[in-house]
Amino acid sequence: MKAYFTASIVGKRHYLDNYSLIIATLKKLGCEVFSDHIMKTTESEIHFETREERLKFHDRLKEWIAGCDFVVVEASFPSISVGYEISLALNLNKPVLILCNGVEPPSLFKSHKNEKLVCEQYTVPTLKGILKDFINYADDKNDTRFTFFITPRIAAFLEEVSRKKRIPKAVFLRHLLEQAMDDTR
Repeated sequence: MKAYFTASIVGKRHYLDNYSLIIATLKKLGCEVFSDHIMKTTESEIHFETREERLKFHDRLKEWIAGCDFVVVEASFPSISVGYEISLALNLNKPVLILCNGVEPPSLFKSHKNEKLVCEQYTVPTLKGILKDFINYADDKNDTRFTFFITPRIAAFLEEVSRKKRIPKAVFLRHLLEQAMDDTR
């Protein structure tokens, strides 16, 4: 699977080790990761870019996001540019995982109602599990859409669990079904 990784370039001063760990973990989980635009760029390089260079980069950025299977964001350090990339990915119907280390996820995205958007607080020990679960969620190549009616009581319960666990309702239901399958073996 192809993952697009983004984060604040200014935030590299504080979170470079986290950025590197996320990218390395995605690669260990079998993903091809687009991350050079963050990892190999400096603040000063951006400041000296011409308008034409910025527009050209923006076109490449859109191509990278359009060509990926999902987006992973390290959002511990705020960035308007990263917020734009998240919005672009959601408009392209890409699953987006927003990761925060020691801080709350951005409030605009934390309260955003979109099943393609997942916000998670992580630590080094929990990162691999979070990424693995998200990759499974994003990998819909073999998945089959299944629609069914539920009562308002069940809908309210799913909404509450989804909010508390900060996972999409579909992911919660999938986990329940997988657990039931394991229990019957």
